[in-house]
Amino acid sequence: MSLWKIRGRVPRKLTIGLSIAVWAVILALWLGVTGLRLLPPMSLPRPVDVARAFAYLASDYNLLGNIAVSWWRIFQAFVVAALVSIPLGILMGSFGAVRAFFFPVVAFMRAMPITAFLPALIGLFGIEEGMKVAFLLIGMVPYLISIVVDECEKVPDEILETAYTLGAGRTQALLLLFGASLPAIFEAFIILYDIGWTYVILAEIVNARMGVGAMIEAARKMLDFDRVYAGIFVIGVATFLFRALLKALHRKLFPYRVA
Repeated sequence: MSLWKIRGRVPRKLTIGLSIAVWAVILALWLGVTGLRLLPPMSLPRPVDVARAFAYLASDYNLLGNIAVSWWRIFQAFVVAALVSIPLGILMGSFGAVRAFFFPVVAFMRAMPITAFLPALIGLFGIEEGMKVAFLLIGMVPYLISIVVDECEKVPDEILETAYTLGAGRTQALLLLFGASLPAIFEAFIILYDIGWTYVILAEIVNARMGVGAMIEAARKMLDFDRVYAGIFVIGVATFLFRALLKALHRKLFPYRVA
């Protein structure tokens, strides 16, 4: 077996070993930089200080509650994005007229940096929960629509022709397209969840009393960068764990696809 074969498979044990090794290298570099004081402690705290800050967040700053609040905001936007994007994406991928009508708006929204919408959303929805969910939706919906359209167009014409031959109507054909696209759409959900964590932190900087983003912003204002870095690791761990859960669910629902 050659490790450098293009698209070659790597044994599971080696994959796990390499995954651990890269974090060991990062930790060693971090210890080296902070031990030699190559950067000010405020710019890069020591790993032990970040670990203490993590324990402090868990005991005194309602860490689990803040994670739950951020997750709930992502979940709300996630559900609404799916309810809007999947039907619209199926229609756009099925009917050229629908695609021609909506595509310019979807393309425009995908090209825009989401932070540009923040002042406008504050003007429209204020600075409470509605603004935060709307901010996440703007980031999620155009991405998911594009994925659904692409997956619909990948369904072979032979499948549709066979369905029509067996007497399927238009509605049944659309349901067939949805079913054929569903595994890839679910994979997009996993990426969408990652996107949600990226955007929710930005949304929570604005007038949020709870949430991981608000927790990090409060630490930044106090120049407590130990807590800032601990909060960053919290985001990474929370994202990784839920992503692993979604991947396991994907393997269970679609065992014939590799997640």
